[in-house]
Amino acid sequence: MKQYVVDAFTNRVFTGNPAAVCILGEWLDDQTMLLIAQENNLSETAFAVKQNGKYQLRWFTPEGEIDLCGHATLATAFVLMNEVDTTLKDVTFSTLSGDLTVTREDQLYHMIFPPFDLNRVELTQEMIDALGATPTEVYLGRDLLCVFENSEQVIHLKPDIEKVKQLDGVLVHVTAPGNDTDCVSRSFAPKHGIAEDPVCGSGHCHIVPYWAKTLNQPNILAYQASARGGTLYTTFKDGQLTLAGEAVLFAKSELYI
Repeated sequence: MKQYVVDAFTNRVFTGNPAAVCILGEWLDDQTMLLIAQENNLSETAFAVKQNGKYQLRWFTPEGEIDLCGHATLATAFVLMNEVDTTLKDVTFSTLSGDLTVTREDQLYHMIFPPFDLNRVELTQEMIDALGATPTEVYLGRDLLCVFENSEQVIHLKPDIEKVKQLDGVLVHVTAPGNDTDCVSRSFAPKHGIAEDPVCGSGHCHIVPYWAKTLNQPNILAYQASARGGTLYTTFKDGQLTLAGEAVLFAKSELYI
């Protein structure tokens, strides 16, 4: 069984967010897919099967299956369009979060993703203790979004990951205005067994709507300021969110399952 590793939201290997991708003829059992994800020990492993002309897509972390993953969706589209069918220019995936469409334009892969509603919540001492710093605003959607005054605070943040794990939200994102980009962010996912997600596509379903509203502009250039780093070209207009990024193939391998 072939497996690919793709670095998403970048055009250089060793940066962006790596995802493993397996294109299957038929589904493996859930336990086997989980074991593959654990063996890979990447933040996500994607599995896709073509059924009735449409690809079904599932994502597994080393902890279990999740319902949405941006970078592994981009990585899967990259594999299909570059390794499986080079004539393919768009693909729609059926997922636990509904249908997700990816379209290729030159080197960018554009994904239409569902935005999350954000509700402003009260800043608590638990949040300050977990982050090791004090955000100016805090919002809760699926994830917790903490807004800081400047990018240096985000870049140099040293959170207590065990305390972050106790906060509300599935993931925790910190964000601030950027210098060369519209915003910078970092994403922490200890509830999924991931201290810091290198570049979190689904997290930008919170981050981008916030900055589009705050800056009063539909196009947001976003940089994820993790150690690996990654760039997202995004648009939020009339309630529709588009995330776009590049990708690069790092490895092909054969799994003996």
